[in-house]
Formats: sequence, C-alpha cells, structure tokens
Amino acid sequence: MRLQISIAEQSLSLYENGRLRHRYPVSTASNGAGELKNSGCTPRGRHLIRACIGAGLPLNAVLVGRRFTGEIYTPELARQYPGRDWILSRILWLSGCEPGRNRLGAVDTMQRYIYIHGTPDSEPMGVPLSHGCIRMRNSDLVELFGRVVAGTPVLIED
Repeated sequence: MRLQISIAEQSLSLYENGRLRHRYPVSTASNGAGELKNSGCTPRGRHLIRACIGAGLPLNAVLVGRRFTGEIYTPELARQYPGRDWILSRILWLSGCEPGRNRLGAVDTMQRYIYIHGTPDSEPMGVPLSHGCIRMRNSDLVELFGRVVAGTPVLIED
C-alpha cells in the first residue's frame, strides 16, 4: 500500500500491490510546493503516515489541535467562525523521510503539522487552496482512512 500525491494534477492516488486502486481529487497549498516552516507550502518528497486520527468520528466532525471539538461542521457553524481553517472528519498526519529536505530542522513536515484532512464539501477540489495540507472531500477521506495505516508511504510530487 502506498499513496502518491501530484501537486500538478491536484490528485491523490492509492496503490495496492503496485496497482492503482483509486484516484481522489485533492486541494494542496495555494502557495505552491515548498518545505520551509511557515511557508504555507505543500512539502514534497518521501513521507509516511505518522498517525491516523479520528477513527469512528462522525462525518464532518470538527478537529482542532488534532482533537474532536464535539462540533459537526454546518454552514451555520462556518458563519459563526468565518476565519477558521476547517479540519474535518479525519487526519492522516505526515512525517518526512528525507533529512534536510522534509525532515528535521526548518523543513520538518511533522513539526509543520502537515496533514491529509477533510474540508467542507463547499470547498473546491482540484484547485490549490490550502495552507500547506492536502485537503480531501470528507467521504473520500473516510474511505481512504479505512484502507491505510500508520507507516503507509506517501510520495508528494510537483
């Protein structure tokens, strides 16, 4: 099992036993590709899923600081918190595997809190709009979450 994310194509591909099993639309960083801390960019290179967070939570569960707030996302809730960067349903927390490129120091993906996570269904996919993370439709993320485990390799390419 492995994941491959294409920034150019705004897609996430799931491979099992070397065969493409599914391709999902995603939204990566509006600032483009890059590894530096505080850049708001999506990091490239070899990663792995360090943690799978949110198992069993309802669809559209709101997560803040990787914890369920008890809220379920609705348009009404969004109007109450207009500036919130919504992290919904599940989190796949990424960790870089390449020291100096996406691991350790000023380029550490995990310390940058880069996730694959759900986003409101009103947000477009296939368009770079995130603050660095890889956003997915909630139903797609829940499906993917059920197929991967911590340690699953993830390659992020331009």
